[in-house]
Amino acid sequence: MSVSINDRLVLIRKTLNVTQKTLAKGIFISTSYYAGLELGYKTVNDRIVDLLSTVYHVNRDWILTGQGGMFDNPPPDMRLEELIQIFTKLNGFFKDYILDHIKKLEKIQKEEQETRESPP
Repeated sequence: MSVSINDRLVLIRKTLNVTQKTLAKGIFISTSYYAGLELGYKTVNDRIVDLLSTVYHVNRDWILTGQGGMFDNPPPDMRLEELIQIFTKLNGFFKDYILDHIKKLEKIQKEEQETRESPP
């Protein structure tokens, strides 16, 4: 059974764990247009393929043919993108608060890794 280019768009979105709205915004098209692409009502053109490849590191050949791996490079972590968007909206006090907690979490994670790696 052959997977259509429209089905591959759905796979990309689900692999990135984003909504149609988020993915559409990332490639500068409307949500309704993107939904039409996934449903096969709209044609996936070179501009869409190029944007998916550039913005989300999706393998151009995979989009078009299904051959090869889905991504050229590891896909971007969309959680980081969301974090950056939220962080830029915060005032200085909350930015400092978030950074302080991230540093503490990093320290805890490092300590846990060292504990697991140290011999008994």
